Amino acid sequence: MNFLRQLDIVPMAKLVELPIVVIGAGGIGSTTTFALAKLGARKLTVYDPDLIEEHNLPNQYYRLSDVGKPKVQALKEVIKDFAGVEMVAKQELFERQAVKGLVISGLDSMDARLAIWNQALKLNGAVPLYLDGRMGGETFYIYAVRPSDPDDIESYERVLYRTSEAVEVPCTARSVMYTLLSVAAEMAAAVKKHLSGQEVPFEVIRHMPSAPHPAR
Repeated sequence: MNFLRQLDIVPMAKLVELPIVVIGAGGIGSTTTFALAKLGARKLTVYDPDLIEEHNLPNQYYRLSDVGKPKVQALKEVIKDFAGVEMVAKQELFERQAVKGLVISGLDSMDARLAIWNQALKLNGAVPLYLDGRMGGETFYIYAVRPSDPDDIESYERVLYRTSEAVEVPCTARSVMYTLLSVAAEMAAAVKKHLSGQEVPFEVIRHMPSAPHPAR
């Protein structure tokens, strides 16, 4: 791929060498992986044990013909077709696997977030940045955490809680594609900022209905 038009924006030499691990290949994971591959990331590994169901298609980066396939295998094919990248597909639950590089979470479960933070990420010196994406309907949150930084650890653990404590969103109002595309854009921008030595904000919150109206 020819990245000429972004060479003054994205530090390509660093991006192509950066290992990026994405945990979850659902709405956040599939769209963010697609965005990063298009941006120029080449060392992408994605974990997810699930198969694609019909209700996944409106808000995840899969094709109609992918129903019934493992998510990571279908995503590997999509990424290869659209970006020429040989993504590493891990059809397994992420628990305490050894990871290094930048890590992105797109999990649905707060219990799972809490577990991987405690078991694999907290104080992991091989992970310079962890991006935790969360969404419900038209609202999303992204937390950017340096897992070895005491201040980041303290701040992040304030926003970790059990699934039983989370606000329950109706199943018909949990996910919409334009919010997920916005999450992917923010995630990709955070990766670019990290590699460029720019400040990555600890917390990004967007509520799509309250976004500014375009000028008339």
